Amino acid sequence: MRYNPKDKYFKKAKEEGFAARSVFKLEEIDHKFKIVRLGQTVLDLGASPGSWSQYCSKKIGEKGRILGVDLTLVKVKLPNATFIQADLRDIKLAEIFHEHGFVPPFDLVLSDMAPNTTGIKLTDQMRSLELCEIALNVARQFLKPGGDFVCKLFHSDDFGKIRDEIKKTFSRVEAIRPDSTRRISKEIFLVGIKKKV
Repeated sequence: MRYNPKDKYFKKAKEEGFAARSVFKLEEIDHKFKIVRLGQTVLDLGASPGSWSQYCSKKIGEKGRILGVDLTLVKVKLPNATFIQADLRDIKLAEIFHEHGFVPPFDLVLSDMAPNTTGIKLTDQMRSLELCEIALNVARQFLKPGGDFVCKLFHSDDFGKIRDEIKKTFSRVEAIRPDSTRRISKEIFLVGIKKKV
């Protein structure tokens, strides 16, 4: 099937005022696992261009809060979200939380982080795995017991390894490839349900 950058999900996102088509991936994950709820505090890693935060913003309501972190500036404005432009590998998150009035633990940690792709399959897979491990480490530190976790991964031979790592921290782990994922894409999402105490 021919690659179409402006497919039905792209058009639907524009019609509904979302920053990107990726919002429908989170929506499908949420419909299946019920992870985004009223009043939550959400940490959105790899937040740019902001569609996941837009989705969460509506669902968590005015008493909920979102902190988004990305290398790229997030331009969307949301009443209950704060966005930081930074590299997770170079910042002390605890200081960022304090500086912006967030008190961990978070109810939900999301990671839609993806590496800048090189076109070299193995390199891209390894970089994606590294970002997933970074997100998992953040969830281990700053997610509350019973909280949930989502991370994007470029599927590779290391899929089982990272899934097993997530299983150590969460009561249940599910893998999902949302319908809105482009057919040519190798991405898959791992969902950690209910962080163990």
